[in-house]
Amino acid sequence: MNAAVVTVGDELLAGQTTNTNATWLCERLDERGVAVERVTTVPDRVADIARVVNEYRAEYDAVVVTGGLGPTHDDVTMEGIAAALGRPLEEHEEALAWLGEDGYSRSELIEGTTKLPAGARALHNEAGVAPGAALEDVYVLPGVPTEMQAMFEAIAPAFSGTPTYREEVVADEPESALLDRLEEIRDRFDVSVGSYPGESVRIAIESTDEATAAEAAAWLRERVDTV
Repeated sequence: MNAAVVTVGDELLAGQTTNTNATWLCERLDERGVAVERVTTVPDRVADIARVVNEYRAEYDAVVVTGGLGPTHDDVTMEGIAAALGRPLEEHEEALAWLGEDGYSRSELIEGTTKLPAGARALHNEAGVAPGAALEDVYVLPGVPTEMQAMFEAIAPAFSGTPTYREEVVADEPESALLDRLEEIRDRFDVSVGSYPGESVRIAIESTDEATAAEAAAWLRERVDTV
């Protein structure tokens, strides 16, 4: 299974808010064996949201969108999703009923809070008010991290794939000096290898087979100067 993550918000693009949601979602999806192949941030504009979601839902098994839910003027994500899927926005009675159980009356809710694309499954917001939505392998979650995380956990079983096992070797050599051994480990083992230089070089070794990842890491540790 592969996926794309779309985060929505002008404040993200302006650097006013750190995009922790994207990092958290990528980690959780990776843990479930899902390959995240795109992470994109778009502004609070209906056309941009619709264009990106429409493109990604044709390319990936799932699209996870976070941010821009609610009744304020810049909360336009649901409108963008509706435009991408060619559906109108409608008051969602089940979402209203859930909020009623939480102590909110219809008259207390601001107009637009419970409007979702027609045919969407409402996702209850256990940590806030604005509901999320699931429709045609597009999952729409709030932008508030605590709300987003709680809602994702409720739908996590929808995301599954082949687990990837990761081993790390830290080398006390320049990255350029390691090229021959990095090439050889790829030739010898069915693994993917990434190298990340800093004060030392972190070498990440990944495989869908746990024993292969461990064997490749052991082979490399014997052939590099480790920290």
